[in-house]
Amino acid sequence: MQIAIVLYDRFTALDAVGPYETLGRLPDSEVVFVAEETGPVRTDSGHLALIADRTLAEVPNPDVVVVPGGPGQTPQMTNEALLDWIRIADTTSTWTTSVCTGSLLVAAAGRLEGRRATSHWLALDELRKFGVEPTGERVVTDGKYVTAAGVSSGIDMGLALLGRISGDFVAQSVQLGIEYDPQPPYDAGAPEKAPADVVELIRSRSRFILGQAPTT
Repeated sequence: MQIAIVLYDRFTALDAVGPYETLGRLPDSEVVFVAEETGPVRTDSGHLALIADRTLAEVPNPDVVVVPGGPGQTPQMTNEALLDWIRIADTTSTWTTSVCTGSLLVAAAGRLEGRRATSHWLALDELRKFGVEPTGERVVTDGKYVTAAGVSSGIDMGLALLGRISGDFVAQSVQLGIEYDPQPPYDAGAPEKAPADVVELIRSRSRFILGQAPTT
């Protein structure tokens, strides 16, 4: 099974690495990082890069497509090279997945119209523009489309998809192997749980979350 994880300038590292650490442990699988050009692709921090092993053209028919999000997602919304690849890969993929604002790219490619999907909580309303029914759930499966909410939820998505592909035992083994046992020191991981002033602070940065320069 070939798993293709898309990279583009200013993607969020954990959006790609979370699925890599989970789906990449699937027995008899091959994970490839793909981009328009091979070589290092910088994350949104600018300090970290992942290496694209293959070009998009070299991986036309992966079994699993993973589209991460990040501030760099916005300029990709009109990148027909990437959107066309998503469309082509989706025609034969077994699973098409996304993390965070990566779902906006899948939606822009016309793959989520009429379906339920999730994204980063600040981007949920953007999905409506593409005829998608947004939901605040952490992982949403609608047919072969699996979307994850913000950043860290890509780990949950990977484990959930592992369970569907190879069964609970394999998924649980991977979860234990990576010791994924979240016990956060604060219960502020969702807008309905976090203090109002914290929610407002993050909301004020929504231009950055959606890939635009923040205003001051």
